[in-house]
Amino acid sequence: MTVWPAIWLTLKLAFVTTAILLAVALPLAWWLTTTRSKVRPVVEAITTLPLVLPPTVLGFYLLILMSPTAPFGALWLSVTGDTLTFSFTGLVIASLVYSLPFAVQPLQTAFASVPRPTMDAARTLGATPRDAFLTIALPLARRGFLTAGVLTFAHTVGEFGVVLMVGGNIPGRTRVISIEIFTAVETLDYATAHLLSLGLLVFSFCVLMLVYVFNRRGGVRVA
Repeated sequence: MTVWPAIWLTLKLAFVTTAILLAVALPLAWWLTTTRSKVRPVVEAITTLPLVLPPTVLGFYLLILMSPTAPFGALWLSVTGDTLTFSFTGLVIASLVYSLPFAVQPLQTAFASVPRPTMDAARTLGATPRDAFLTIALPLARRGFLTAGVLTFAHTVGEFGVVLMVGGNIPGRTRVISIEIFTAVETLDYATAHLLSLGLLVFSFCVLMLVYVFNRRGGVRVA
């Protein structure tokens, strides 16, 4: 059994998901840190929901949402001529939802650690909120940005339940590493299962070590 298509697809999915989520999580985390809006607890709960919701439940509702019979899925089908279910694009959307808290929470924690007097002093000296964010808050939160990227990438690499529900098990199209392991075990190909599992184990350990090293050197804590 060749595993390279699954490895390539997994890395591609992780890179795309991480790039999009960092762009989305950056303003969202800043808003959650600075806003006094009454809807903040609701937004925080929605953002954190994937951490506690079983992947099969999340995957089931995403599958329904992306179905060609649902408004969103039907609109996508009419525009692109392809379905979201059992496609790479569908995997990306599912991964964005599932990995969202791993991008938002480290950034939110990093922004919360930015000294408020420093931000106030910048505004006193004439800096606009945008200037203060770009020149003070963002550089001080760079470790949180890096932590968010590393955790989001690693979490996407290890996805199984949501990916299986939304994408199925199509070789070269939706079969990522975690599903490749599942398939190998089902076919009694334990050598392949051992190889891929060991690879994910080593990868996960290295990611956690990297995050803890950053935190120990003055980075942010992962909520």
